[in-house]
Amino acid sequence: MNQFELTIEEHQQNDRIDKIVSAFNSEWSRTQVQTWIKDGNITVNENKTKPNYKVNLGDKIQIVIPDPEPLDVVPEEMNLDIYYEDGDVLVVNKPKGMVVHPAPGHVSGTLVNGLMAHCKDLSGINGVLRPGIVHRIDKDTSGLLMVAKNDVAHESLVNQLVEKTVTRKYKAIVHGVIPHDQGTIDAPIGRDKKDRQSMTVTDENSKVAVTHFNVLERFKDFTFIECQLETGRTHQIRVHMKYIGYPLAGDPKYGPKKTLELDGQALHAGLLGFVHPRTKEYLEFEAPLPAYFEELLEKLRH
Repeated sequence: MNQFELTIEEHQQNDRIDKIVSAFNSEWSRTQVQTWIKDGNITVNENKTKPNYKVNLGDKIQIVIPDPEPLDVVPEEMNLDIYYEDGDVLVVNKPKGMVVHPAPGHVSGTLVNGLMAHCKDLSGINGVLRPGIVHRIDKDTSGLLMVAKNDVAHESLVNQLVEKTVTRKYKAIVHGVIPHDQGTIDAPIGRDKKDRQSMTVTDENSKVAVTHFNVLERFKDFTFIECQLETGRTHQIRVHMKYIGYPLAGDPKYGPKKTLELDGQALHAGLLGFVHPRTKEYLEFEAPLPAYFEELLEKLRH
């Protein structure tokens, strides 16, 4: 259970409490905040309130985040594409269309279900829903993920992500023909105020986000690129490429309505490198493009 307290400042007065609290943490949706208010987990000056309460200068907002309900995550036998495994870490190539970890209402068929059947020991740092999961990629993004089998390994891998020493390279197909051969997008990402399910480039309640890219091949209306992540924000490559006017092909959330017929964005996490938590040796893995991606490139070439 986590607890926070906010004191309302001058620029915030007369705003709705659900808006103020959801802006406090980009991971909290407004709907989730409204539920916490109704359940009495969010109070004003120690009194229960309503989601539409307009805050006053000096109001003290107490937020108590309840622990997530334990979900019964069942191990499921799956044919996982494992690139590396030892007693500390595991590297797996996730197929397009697979969700990384369970969520309420979606507790089977995820990578975590398969990992739990494959190995009995996974780090518990991220709780029952995300055992061993250090970082994740979107459902429709394919590619390499590192998984921690114990808490020491987990902390080491997370620290490497924070220190930006993990190598992560992605291949993508984007709309439009990028004229220059390489570039860097340095633009902060946060929740989209108009659509809480989406991320956007914004200065409000955002985090630093940096993506480097280089052009691999140009087609008539599309470009094949490689992106290297310096930071790992939610939907980072998808948001950044849209921001500079070259959204990902097939992206249902950030791309144009008329796009290539794909189930989700053409994005593949092809290269992953990190220092082994125990041996301190640098390990690097590369997964080839999935068949659908190769076929798409061939189609574009012709």
